[in-house]
Amino acid sequence: MDLLETVNYAAIMHKNQKRKADDSPYINHPIGVANFIAQIGKINDKEILQGALLHDVVEDTEGTLEEITEKFGEQVANYVKQVSDDKTLNKADRKIKQVENAPHKSFGAKLIKLADKLHNCKDLQNIPPPSWDSKRIQGYMVWSKKVIDAIRGTNLNLEDELDKVFAGTFQYQGQQYDCIPKECCLDTFLQEYYDSMRTKKD
Repeated sequence: MDLLETVNYAAIMHKNQKRKADDSPYINHPIGVANFIAQIGKINDKEILQGALLHDVVEDTEGTLEEITEKFGEQVANYVKQVSDDKTLNKADRKIKQVENAPHKSFGAKLIKLADKLHNCKDLQNIPPPSWDSKRIQGYMVWSKKVIDAIRGTNLNLEDELDKVFAGTFQYQGQQYDCIPKECCLDTFLQEYYDSMRTKKD
């Protein structure tokens, strides 16, 4: 199955979706994730790249694992399954599960997770969503680092790029903030983030 066919399917499935930060087409995100795996991670495994292109289809669209299996094969569907959250859980519990389950994923799924977090964190750093406040942005960064710390050793190139983001800053309403807050207990900060997520729907 050609990668362009995979991109086309992903574009069709995400056609009515926009990114929160800048209202850009959602398909930019899975394409960006696959590109990070290839360009930064130096991984050209076609099935891993297909999994990256399709990683949000089951979680965020009407697409199913059965359909992905039929079109792209069991391995690609397995990658998508591994990186898809259980939407029957509330938002906080889904995030906690990501941290707990990350070390048990396959190599390909870990790569997709690294690149997904890198793409999302870079977007947050450069174009924060207007509906998010600074603490929510930092909470997402701290949580992402927790996920990444659980799978370190998967791909040093992607991990180095993530560490650059985590060590950096972002601007919010004219003020500069550390991506990872300093001089505070990160475990407490993360718990507060989880608590805040229990009431979030977006």
